[in-house]
Amino acid sequence: MKLISYIRDRLWFYMIFAAALGLILLFLMAYRVSSQLIICICMIFFFFLISEELIGFLRKARFYTDMRCKLDGLDKKYLIHEMISKPDFLEGEILYEALCDANKSMCENVAEYKRSSAEFRDFIEMWVHEVKLPVASLQLMAHNHRDSISERYIEQLRRIDDYTDQVLYYARSENAEKDYIIKETSLKRAVSNVALKNREAVQLAGASIETEGLELPVMTDGKWLEFMLGQFMANSLKYTVPDREPVIRITAEDKEDRVLLHFRDNGAGITSGDIPRVFEKSFTGENGHTYARSTGMGMYIVKCLCDRLGHGISVSSEQGSFTEFTIAFAKNDHYLMADKN
Repeated sequence: MKLISYIRDRLWFYMIFAAALGLILLFLMAYRVSSQLIICICMIFFFFLISEELIGFLRKARFYTDMRCKLDGLDKKYLIHEMISKPDFLEGEILYEALCDANKSMCENVAEYKRSSAEFRDFIEMWVHEVKLPVASLQLMAHNHRDSISERYIEQLRRIDDYTDQVLYYARSENAEKDYIIKETSLKRAVSNVALKNREAVQLAGASIETEGLELPVMTDGKWLEFMLGQFMANSLKYTVPDREPVIRITAEDKEDRVLLHFRDNGAGITSGDIPRVFEKSFTGENGHTYARSTGMGMYIVKCLCDRLGHGISVSSEQGSFTEFTIAFAKNDHYLMADKN
C-alpha cells in the first residue's frame, strides 16, 4: 500500500476539510480575531489532520501489505483468511469477515460438488460393471458360434468391452490409490494376457507380436499395467499403414535403477507437432482425424495411472515409420521388502 495512493483516495476528505477550515477562518476574521490566534488554530488543525492521517495510513498499510505478501506466497489463495490476523480498524474488520464468509460458502459449495462428483463416479462404476455382464454374455455366445458369426462382429464386441473398461478406469483414475496394489509383477505374464485378450483384433489386422527380455519382474499393479498395454496395442492396431504388415515389438531393458518396457510398432507414427500433446486430455491429433475417430482419452488415462503408480512414461515417433512408448519402472527396495512380508 503506497502513501500516494492513500492520499489520492482521501482527496474528498481533504477538500471537505479545506472548505471547513476556510469557513472557520472567515468567521474568525469577521470577528476580528488576532492573526496570531488564527495561525495557532490552523497549526492545531493541521497537526491533528496529519497525525490522524498518518496513524490511519500506518494501520491500514500494515494490514494490507501483510495480506498482499501472504497472498502472493500462497498456492491456494482462498486460504488467505487463515493466514492473516483480524485488523483493528473498521474497514479491515468488514473485509476480514467478508473473506471468512466467502471461504465458508466456497467450502460448502466444494463439499457439495465433491459429494455430487463421488455419487456420479460411483454410478458410472456400477453402470460399467452392470453393462459388462451382457457384453461378456455376447462375447461368450459369439465364441460358441464362430461358424455363423463374423470375426468383425466379435471384434466390435471386444471394442465395446475395451471402451467400457476405459470409462471405468477413467472414473477411478483420480482415486486410483484406492484400487491398486503394488507388488512384484511379471512383465511376461502381463503381455501374454493382453495379447490373448486382443488375439482376434491382432488376427484381423494381420499383425505379429515380437517380444524380448520380458522375464524381468517389476513393481506395479498388474491390472493397471495390462490396461495400459491394451491401450498401446489398440492404438497400434488402429493406426496401421496400408500394404505393410503390422509388427508390434515389446521388449524390456534392465537398468541399474529402473526397468524400461518398450512398446514399439511400425504403424503410421505421430507428427512431430503432435508428440508433445500425446498425453493431453481429449487430444486426438492428426491421426485421430485421418485414420479413425478417436476420443483422445486413452493416452491421457495411461499418463494419469503412471503418475499415480510412480512410473515414468515417454513417447518417441517418426511419422510413417514407427511409434514407441516407454514405461519406466523404478527399482525400490521398500516395495520389495513390503511384498515379501
